[in-house]
Amino acid sequence: MSAFAEYEAFDGVGLAELVRRKEVTPSELLDAAIGRVDRVNPTINAVIATFEGKARVDIAAGLPDGPFTGVPFVLKDLFMCYAGERTTNGSRFWSDFVPTHTSELFARYRRAGFVIFGKTNTPELGMNVSTEPARFGATRNPWNIERTAGGSSGGAAAAVAAGMVPLAHASDSGGSTRIPASCCGLFGLKPSRGRMPMGPERGESSGGLGTAHAITRSVRDSAVLLDASAGPDLGAPYGIAPPTRPWAAEVRARPTGLRIAVSTRTPAGVALHTDCAEAVRVASKLCRELGHVVDEARPPLDAEAIGNAFRVIMRASVRTLVDARAATLGRAPTQGDVEPVTWDRYYTSSETAADYARALATLHRATRELAAFQEQWDVILTPMLAQPPVRLGEIVHSGPNAAYFADRVREFSPFSAMANWAGVPAMSVPLHWSAGGLPIGVQFIGRFGDEGTLFCLAAQLEEAKPWAKRRPSL
Repeated sequence: MSAFAEYEAFDGVGLAELVRRKEVTPSELLDAAIGRVDRVNPTINAVIATFEGKARVDIAAGLPDGPFTGVPFVLKDLFMCYAGERTTNGSRFWSDFVPTHTSELFARYRRAGFVIFGKTNTPELGMNVSTEPARFGATRNPWNIERTAGGSSGGAAAAVAAGMVPLAHASDSGGSTRIPASCCGLFGLKPSRGRMPMGPERGESSGGLGTAHAITRSVRDSAVLLDASAGPDLGAPYGIAPPTRPWAAEVRARPTGLRIAVSTRTPAGVALHTDCAEAVRVASKLCRELGHVVDEARPPLDAEAIGNAFRVIMRASVRTLVDARAATLGRAPTQGDVEPVTWDRYYTSSETAADYARALATLHRATRELAAFQEQWDVILTPMLAQPPVRLGEIVHSGPNAAYFADRVREFSPFSAMANWAGVPAMSVPLHWSAGGLPIGVQFIGRFGDEGTLFCLAAQLEEAKPWAKRRPSL
């Protein structure tokens, strides 16, 4: 069987190697990707825009020599600007926004050699743990099309799980890379604060809570891509030390004797589903078998104060984004411009500058408390989610009850935001499937700036319990 016919069997690094050896061409890989989108996307609604013509022009012009030369790739349709192509942010309010500039991260992806041909679905402004925007409709989980693919990078995760691309751009302000990775049986890493470029359009995302990277099938794709794209851009507000060695080298290492603190206690006091608890038990057992020290421990944090501060910052972010768009349009925003939960966050946002400053101070204090706890532990292991992927329609941004929406988000994903407010790296690893065939990821949280330990551990887990050959039957 030809490499072209085996497109879905390779990760991104593997496909690029085939291109380098001239066993397949970038055009043939793009044909395979587009063909897969045409066949599967009507069922799962992961890709909401394609620009195949531009991708063909890029190939004809000659692709840069990078680690992913010739590999098909898609962008999340959320604050990722490609000059001349719409960036809707999953919202009617941005439906006709066509940027005239290109994001720095997009430019780095092009230099890595990707053939970029489409954009993936996201909830409005990325503000949901399920991808069900009114603008484009719900993205369905390839493992069970009645279930959520997660959010806000649900389109990216569904595209990778369905075999359209081996990896896809994602972003994460409260779990938006790791949640869909867990729901779709994939690997998702959120880098440390300051690790990734956010410009030129923004200095930071949501008060420093957000960052970007990718959802991948293999650990090495994530590491190689981070090597190719990480690093602050011009004028970045945060600084961070570069890695001591390439992350691709970390994937080839095998750690021993890591101190892993494990906790299944939900920060918000919500119930933990037995499948999610079992996933942590399986992961803990595997880590012990690999020679690591695994003990019960959790950082002593004020979950209520942190949650309140997190909500203040996110509401302020929504207000800023909507006001900026309204100013561009030269009019005031109206209730019909955005979905009901977005409007509630915008319209009821009454925090003062002092409230925002106090919220930041609360998160900074909690970050130092977490850092003190992490001095004793190399990694923290938690459930990724408190429930398996929920049915579509259970957590919707377009519903009229904003309080109910917030409660459902908290019940579904009480573990993910810690890595965002603390700015530390975290990853979702697909080590368990439920009896009903749904992926159940687990979360590993590292120290600030220490993506290397996470990559080492992830590669070790991937080798011990491979997941790449587990595929949904679409």
